[in-house]
Amino acid sequence: MTTPPVYPPKPRPGDQVAVISPSAGSPGQFPLPYELGLRRLREEFGLVPVEYPATRLFGSTPQQRAADIHAAFADPQIKAVIATIGGEDQITVLPLLDKELIRANPKPFFGYSDNTNLLLFLRNLGIVSYHGASVMVELGRPGALHPLTAQSVRAALFDSGAYELRESPESGDVGKDWGDPATFASEPLMEPAEGWIWHNADRVVEGLGWGGNLEILAWMLMADREIRPVGEYAGQVLYLETSEELPSADEVYRILRNMGERGLLRQFPALLMARAKSWSFAQPLAVEQKAAYRKAQREAVLRALATYAPDTVAVFDVDFGHTDPQLVIPCGGRIRVDGPARRITVEY
Repeated sequence: MTTPPVYPPKPRPGDQVAVISPSAGSPGQFPLPYELGLRRLREEFGLVPVEYPATRLFGSTPQQRAADIHAAFADPQIKAVIATIGGEDQITVLPLLDKELIRANPKPFFGYSDNTNLLLFLRNLGIVSYHGASVMVELGRPGALHPLTAQSVRAALFDSGAYELRESPESGDVGKDWGDPATFASEPLMEPAEGWIWHNADRVVEGLGWGGNLEILAWMLMADREIRPVGEYAGQVLYLETSEELPSADEVYRILRNMGERGLLRQFPALLMARAKSWSFAQPLAVEQKAAYRKAQREAVLRALATYAPDTVAVFDVDFGHTDPQLVIPCGGRIRVDGPARRITVEY
């Protein structure tokens, strides 16, 4: 981003917001968390959700999803765009997008995971977007929105200026069956959080945020999709998170190693590394196994930093990405990492 980033105008209560599925059309498979998320948009945030043809269409084509993105950004009545959930093939949508249409109609976009694709697409257009707050997961959380999530989403949606991220005393990542109505009668199981872990925390770093889901970034790097020359990232703040696919510590290290070989890692004087999701239906780890998984991932990241970016300030187990609670990170927005004060402040 060679020019100052553009923060799109924020919605106000009563405004219409687009609800789209740029990746998987999971609302068609799991209507319960989706309908709950829509209800909370209306009742707790005072917004009017607007659906599009592919929003509930599981198995939609990239062309159908691109058409929804274009329609959402082009409509002057739509004041923000929110993804229902992630997926795994949004990279096929990017070549179909009309850059000039979207650049001419900047709007806040919220999403994460596979939506890393669209977040970085918008960033390269000079538009700040927001890593977090999907309709089905965060807004459709069983029982109630987590208070820290609700505060961060509300600030990112409606407010401007500095917002200090707050460390959570608890975290959770154990899921339940979205097809069972009983799932939504009580809040998810939470466990004591280990707290943020600081590395090289002897200085203050401030810069624009770049990053996203690590697995998706690896695919984008392989396809050379929305990746700028490495020198353009000098002085910026890298933020990374991993998904429910639970990549091994070796895989995490190899992705970061290859980013290092590309000259990318050393461009970033600060790294925010999210608390690793450590449970999935495919790998239902016990509490001790989850802690060991997170520890191994931290060690893999430190190993890569030691070789390719030894002076980088790093903060581990920050509450963003596939975490509960989830804090929103501004993609392309300003992030301040204050090592001596142990504080992280973002600009929404």
